[in-house]
Amino acid sequence: MSKKDYKSVFDIIGPVMIGPSSSHTAGAARIGNVAYQLFGKTPQTANFYLYESFAETYQGHGTDVALAGGLLGMKPDDDRLHESLLIAVDNGCDFRFIPLLNEPADHPNTVKIVMRDGDTSMTVIGASIGGGNIKIKKINDIDVEIDGMKPTILIFHNDRPGMIAKVSSILSELCFNISSMKVDRAKRGQDAYMVIEVDEDDCKASLGILKQLDNIHDVIYIGK
Repeated sequence: MSKKDYKSVFDIIGPVMIGPSSSHTAGAARIGNVAYQLFGKTPQTANFYLYESFAETYQGHGTDVALAGGLLGMKPDDDRLHESLLIAVDNGCDFRFIPLLNEPADHPNTVKIVMRDGDTSMTVIGASIGGGNIKIKKINDIDVEIDGMKPTILIFHNDRPGMIAKVSSILSELCFNISSMKVDRAKRGQDAYMVIEVDEDDCKASLGILKQLDNIHDVIYIGK
């Protein structure tokens, strides 16, 4: 990996995040950052499998720089973004970019990130859909729809009667206003999940109570 000749973050994403750079860099950085939040830290190793347009132009458009920066916890406007590949190496991270030129995807700007740290692993699939907007489509084997535009609470749990009511009641007691909620399950009585968007930006520290509920596997907060 070598350092790019980017002098400013605006050389990568543009000052208003429009045009091709918004998809290939601003959106890519956001995908990487959501993956970082889902994993809970920067992984020791990460393979970035790039599809279609991402695969064809990832080096020239700085998509690799943006994805790496996001996975290091950086936002698209972080001044350090242009040095993300070097920072990853300095931190002992092994980031690899694998273009899959002949494999189709639902969206041309799609990346699959396979993250590992010790015995912990996670796979996240996301697409940059234009204007810096993204869609996280899959976490491990679970199909999801997360755009990261609002503070989001992701809950993995057993499918049991009353789970949605219990979670909603706790959020109400914490004075969090739910703006949208999506629920799904693999099969009746098995693994299920909730994607809950809230209006409040400062709810992360208050969500430990949800983890104490019976049948909850994990609770992950995704900030904007």
